[in-house]
Amino acid sequence: MQNFINIIKEHIEYKHQIVKLAKADLTKTYRGAAFGWSWAIIKPTVTILVYWFAFAIGLRMAKDVGQYPFFLWLIAGVVPWFYMSEMITTGANSIRKYSYLVTKMKFPISTIPTFVNISKFIVHLILLLIVIGIFMLFGFKPDIYLLQLPFYMFIMFIFFNLWALFASLLAAISKDFLNLVKSLVTAVFWLSGIIWNADTVTIPWLRKFLNLNPVTFIVNGYRNCFINKIWFWEQPKRIGYVVIFITVMLILALWSYRKLRKEIPDVL
Repeated sequence: MQNFINIIKEHIEYKHQIVKLAKADLTKTYRGAAFGWSWAIIKPTVTILVYWFAFAIGLRMAKDVGQYPFFLWLIAGVVPWFYMSEMITTGANSIRKYSYLVTKMKFPISTIPTFVNISKFIVHLILLLIVIGIFMLFGFKPDIYLLQLPFYMFIMFIFFNLWALFASLLAAISKDFLNLVKSLVTAVFWLSGIIWNADTVTIPWLRKFLNLNPVTFIVNGYRNCFINKIWFWEQPKRIGYVVIFITVMLILALWSYRKLRKEIPDVL
C-alpha cells in the first residue's frame, strides 16, 4: 500500500514535468521525418488498407456486419489496437529508452511509463476522431452509444499504464524479457479478435477464454460503441473479468516497483 501511495505522490509532484515530457516524446517520435506528424496517420492508414485488401479482395472473407460495411467494422477494432500494440512494446521499453532520466537526473521511475502512455494516447485520440469522421462520410452519424467511449478509453489507459510500469521495470533488468514481449505481440493480435469476431467461436470454453483477454474486451467495447450498439453495463461478467485483470496488473506493477526500483539505476 505504501508503494501505491508513493507512486501517486510522485505523479502529483511531477505532474507538470509529465505533461512536458509527454509532449517531448510525441515530438521526438516524428522529428526528422519529411512528413512529420503525418506519419501518425499514414502508417495506420496503410496497415488498415492492407488488412482490408487481404480479407475483402484476397481471401474474400469480408462480410458486412448488419448495415455496416466490413471496412467500418475493421477500423472500429484496429484503431484501439494501434495504441495497445504501441504500449505493449514501447511501454515495456520506456525506462530503457529514457534511462538518462534515471541515471543522471534522478527522475521518479514510476512516472516514465505514464508520460510515454500519454504521448501514445494523444495519437490514439487523433485517429479516433478520424474514425468518427469516416463513419460520418459513410452516413453513420455519432449517436448516444459513443458516450461510453470514455469508459473503454479509461480502462485501456489505466490497464496499459500498469502494464508499462510492470514490464518496463523487468525489461530494464532483462533484455530477454523485452525481446519476449516483442515476439508475443503478433500472437496477441491474432488471438484477440481484432480482425475476426471472437464471439463467433463455436467452442464455448474457448470463446470464453478468448473473451477473458483485456485486448478483446477493449476491441469489442469500441465495436459496441460504433457497430453493435451495446451498453457496457449489459455485459457485467466481462466488466468483472477486466476489473480482475486490472487488479492483478496493479499487484504485479507494485511488486516489480518495490523489488526493482532501487536496482534500476545501477543496472542502466
